[in-house]
Amino acid sequence: MRKRSMRSRYNFAAVLSAVVLVCCGALISNQNVSAAGEGKITGTVKLEGTAPHMRGIDMSKDPYCVKASASAPAHMENVVVGSGGGLEHVVLYISDGLTGGALTAVPSEEPVFDQKNCMYTPHVLALDINQKFKVTTSDQTTHNIHPNPNPMTGNIPWNQSQPPGAAAIEKSWKATEWIPVQCNIHPWMHGWFAVVKGPYATSDASGAYTINNVPPGSYTVTAWQEDLGTQTQKVTVAAGAAGSANFTFKGK
Repeated sequence: MRKRSMRSRYNFAAVLSAVVLVCCGALISNQNVSAAGEGKITGTVKLEGTAPHMRGIDMSKDPYCVKASASAPAHMENVVVGSGGGLEHVVLYISDGLTGGALTAVPSEEPVFDQKNCMYTPHVLALDINQKFKVTTSDQTTHNIHPNPNPMTGNIPWNQSQPPGAAAIEKSWKATEWIPVQCNIHPWMHGWFAVVKGPYATSDASGAYTINNVPPGSYTVTAWQEDLGTQTQKVTVAAGAAGSANFTFKGK
């Protein structure tokens, strides 16, 4: 009787182990399928015609800023054009077609908005709603960062000083909005928080961009440039593949 009982226990343990292995295998398989099914959208953003003149910036109000930018005099960054006509600081995001987790997931990455040589770096920081970000300072002079959202959207304005060596300011935004940001001490400092919903990208110095983590489907991609406006394109993304959308803005 005892031998039969022990044999039953061994059989049960063997069956249980097999079930666990099958479940783990299915879970890993599902994760691999999910990862393989995610695609992306790539492309370039270009300026057609003559690039607008970006005037130089007078930083004489603060001797530190003058010295910090002496080797590379600062200019306005409303429209930054690189080699081959590539437009930098253009925000690309999916404005229609996202559903489920792809629309509601909040990125864990915390991007950084730095104050360096008395300028904002990057000039435009793209973010998802509720995504945490950090405001830092690399300068040996005091800044006062002042984003100015529309309170009607649910985003709350704030105004905070950052002296040299100050700890990073950690924030997030509740709603989609294009939020201008300025420094109350250095009036030439101007940038943007571009708050969108879902996967996004910002064009680099050559105008190239990649929106990652895009499930298969058909979407509308919007390109936003602070002075030149917006453009949209329809894009289809296949499982594990890249869709493509190239944008061309015309100089004013």
